[in-house]
Formats: sequence, C-alpha cells, structure tokens
Amino acid sequence: MSTPPIRIAFHTMGCKLNFAETSTLSREFIEHGYQRVSYKDIADVYVLNTCSVTDSADKEARKLIRQAKRRNPNSSLAVIGCYAQLKSKEIANIEGVDLVLGSEHKFNLLQHIEKINLNNNISVHWSEIEHVNHFRPSYSFGERTRSYLKIQDGCNYTCSFCTIPLARGKSRSGTVEDTIKTAQRIAKTKKVKEIVITGVNIGDFGLQNGESLIQLLREMDELEYIERIRISSIEPNLLSDEIIEFCNESKKFMPHFHIPLQSGSDRILKLMRRRYNTDYYQTLIEKIKNINKDTCIGVDVIVGFPGETDSDFLATYEFLSSIDISYLHVFSYSERKNTDAYHYINHVSKKNKSERSKILHNLSNKKRHDFYNKFLNQKRKVLYEGIKNGKVVGHTDNYVRVEVEPNVQLINSVQRTRLLNNLGDSLFGRI
Repeated sequence: MSTPPIRIAFHTMGCKLNFAETSTLSREFIEHGYQRVSYKDIADVYVLNTCSVTDSADKEARKLIRQAKRRNPNSSLAVIGCYAQLKSKEIANIEGVDLVLGSEHKFNLLQHIEKINLNNNISVHWSEIEHVNHFRPSYSFGERTRSYLKIQDGCNYTCSFCTIPLARGKSRSGTVEDTIKTAQRIAKTKKVKEIVITGVNIGDFGLQNGESLIQLLREMDELEYIERIRISSIEPNLLSDEIIEFCNESKKFMPHFHIPLQSGSDRILKLMRRRYNTDYYQTLIEKIKNINKDTCIGVDVIVGFPGETDSDFLATYEFLSSIDISYLHVFSYSERKNTDAYHYINHVSKKNKSERSKILHNLSNKKRHDFYNKFLNQKRKVLYEGIKNGKVVGHTDNYVRVEVEPNVQLINSVQRTRLLNNLGDSLFGRI
C-alpha cells in the first residue's frame, strides 16, 4: 500500500513578484511528489509567502498563521518573504511557526521543509541583507491566464518610506539570454496568452551585466506563441522615450503603463527622496498620450506621509486631476521603524489619512469612468480570464476591464468584442 502524498498549501501576500516566486517554489514541491492543496484546506505543510510594505500586511500574516494552525494543529508551517527577512525573530515567537526563511534562504524551502522535526525548536535561517546578492529567476504558471515573469529583484534606491531594499537587497537581474530562455519555457507550453514582466525596480534590469531593459523588450517581442506582454510598475525616471516608442510600435507589448507618483507635492517628493518632480512626471504622461491617446496609465500615490499638510494634499489632488491618467492605486502611509521617514516629525492622523484616501479613491473612480467612456461602441480585442459574479471577465489591450455573458469556452482566449455599456469598474460587451 503506497504512502499518500504530503499535502502542501501556499498562500501569497503582496506583489506580482511574490506570486511568481510562490509558483516556482510550488512546482518544485510537486515535482518531488507533494500534492498542492488550497490554503483553506487541511494540509500537512503550510507555506506563507509574506509582504511587509505596510503594518497591516504584518497583521494579516499573523492572522493567516493562526488560521492555518487551527485547520491542522499537527501541520508544519513555514514563513518566507519580506516579513520573514525584516522581522524573523518576531515571527519565530508566533505560536505554531516551525520554519522562518529570510531572503537568502527561501529558495531552499524544499530542503528546509524536509528537515523539519516538529519535536524540535523552531528553525530560523536568516542572513544580513548585504549577503543577498544572487538573482533567482521565477515565473507563475497555471494559476491565472497570464504569467508573471520575474526579471529583476532588489532596489538600489533609498526612498525614505520604503523597506523593500532592506527586505530584498540590492538591484540584480539575470542576463537577457537567460531571461529569454525562461520566457520561452512559458511560451512553449502554449497555455499562456499573456506575460507580465515584473520585479522590484524593473527599469534597472541588466544594470550589473552591461545590458538594459530595452534590449530585453526587443528580444521578448520575438517570442513565439505569446500574444501579449505587459510591463508592470516602472519608475518614471527609468521609463525612457525609447521604451515608450518601442511599446507603441510593438504588436505584443500592450498600451498600458503603471507609473508610481507617490505625491503631487514637490516638497513631499523631496522628503520621500523620489528621483523626479511633478513637472518631469507631467511631461512623461503627456509624451505617452501624444504617442497613443488610448494608452492606459495607472498611478501609485501615498496619502498621509509625515509632514503632508492640507495644502500638500490639495496639490496632489489638483495635480492628479489635471493629468490624463486612467486609475489610481491609493496607499495610506504606514510607519516602518527601520526607515528614515519613521523619524520625521508632524505625522498625519489616522483620521486625516482615511479622509484623504477616500477623496483619492473617488477621484480614481471618476478617472476610470471617464477613461472607459472613450471606448464605448468600439471593438477591441479582449483576453478573457475567468468567471466572476456570473460573468466572464477579461481585459482589453489597454487594460479596460470587460465582462460578457458567461461562456466557459471563452476563458484564455482573445476575442474581438464590442464595448457597449459603462458599469463603472468595467464595460459590458458583446463578442
């Protein structure tokens, strides 16, 4: 009688980069005979890949740890990711945790899991972030219609509010040749229609190899079997004219950029140690729109940064209102003890953060509604990704969310669709 496979469950918090890494780790376990199950199911091993961008992310991680141990008190539980790198001792003191792996050790998860002995003390493997300097390629596959391809890791920037360099180390990437080989593995499955290239600071791709992001983009444009490629978040100072013009000419790269702003106040941008001002940012947006007015532009913005006055926030609101963008990702500033901004004076109250966040969310809804209205009665190609609330949903080339009447045969197909009605967060269409 054969021994049943060990059941392992993964949960990913945070960014696309984490999804790529979790997927790569899970495939390794499956190749070694493990059975992957949902994190909501009873498993023998639970793995939590954490984020630590905000304090709420840390709280969510602690909650997910407790939930897993309630499902199966006899399970092994491993915590990896940014929270594990930044606060390994804190995690080690959480009841139920058996294994903590910092950034240097998380890709050896399989070996560490197989050494766990529940009768022994918790196992913690952690290194100073200065020692984390090796690039590990990763990609997601099978969980979603699109695949997230990790092309870069770490960051050399020193933004005053950000813990990512402390959690992931210095900027590093593979070569163009090696990255293309990874992309070809995704493409040759013929099961993925879209690749999203991701990293911490992807504009720095190739920095230590004497290569550049535009070189990689040109090579990826030649991939067989892949219909669409998107660039995830890219720093405004690294989004060059050459990249913008190339993406507009390409048949594979989609007219969609996500460009962090963080504040529309030049005074706050300086305190944040961002590498641009609002004039630079506005010129960049205008440049993109002059080349292709249909391009979707998403923007990250932080409210409640220490010292942000009412007039600073008003400057942000007015700036965002004035530029031709499509949607916002709004974050409330979260105090992180190991950043410079933590020691800044004049911290903004939770109430003011909440009020400012609500105002910008309303602005985002208006921007998205106005952007979607531009495409009513047009026909655009939509990649349909799944069923939600009884409708098949997908996205156009320029990232307009579309829903149509349910038909499972549409999933993972690109269909020419007439866009009929604006529902606010999506357009209703007919194929």
